[in-house]
Amino acid sequence: MSTGAGTEPLRPTWATAFLDLAPGAAERVLPFWCAVTGYALSPWRGERAEFATLLPPDGADDHLCVQRLGRLDTAAARLHLDLTVAAPGEDVGPAAVRAVALGARVQARPEDDFVVLSSPGGFVFCLVRHPGARPAVPATWPGGHRSVVDQVCLDVPLDLWDAESAFWAALTGWELHESDPEFRHLVRPAGFPLRLLLQLLDDPAPAVRAHLDLATDDRAAEVARHEALGARVLATREQWTVLADPGATAYCITDRTPADSSEEIR
Repeated sequence: MSTGAGTEPLRPTWATAFLDLAPGAAERVLPFWCAVTGYALSPWRGERAEFATLLPPDGADDHLCVQRLGRLDTAAARLHLDLTVAAPGEDVGPAAVRAVALGARVQARPEDDFVVLSSPGGFVFCLVRHPGARPAVPATWPGGHRSVVDQVCLDVPLDLWDAESAFWAALTGWELHESDPEFRHLVRPAGFPLRLLLQLLDDPAPAVRAHLDLATDDRAAEVARHEALGARVLATREQWTVLADPGATAYCITDRTPADSSEEIR
């Protein structure tokens, strides 16, 4: 598919998925996600101690973070994406200008090192200069199966489907593939920690939302492990299972083969 864009893509070098948690939810949700991934929780940081990182073992660079929303925040609990588009010390402003030219809208620029934007379909993402180079490898669990959080899935209403797909292809400069009428994925470069998938929604929605996906080589064992940690199964499909974490945030466990991101798996 053509991106349909006449401006230079950002070609991000790293991505971090942020779980934006409602007030009081962190105490229920974070122990679950630490146990699910096998990652440790960093100390809280920020003016309101609102940010923390899930730290992979063995020195791998992080690709999962959390943000505690304040009681006055207008945004509901959600997932957002940070894309690294500048090196430390560089200005992300030029990348934001290019993103706006492709159809993004600036929501806030509270710091020199990041800009908050939304896609044409309303999905919130940030352009940042957070470095990352070494992705985490899949965890191996008792019994021998493996899993890893390796994908952000954008849930896109029908009326936004083509515009949202074209936007992300143009923004990243990645090749867009349609595996079936319901799904399109962007081919990430080698060494990138997160895949980006677009899923067509059956029901109408006011804006694009997103959820996390895990890859595993034994879905039944992985689902059972998550249930033992406090997840609830919402639906079982041919190739994936939909669950909710203890904070009622939905996510999926898929049959995709878990692998490090040294090469793209189509």
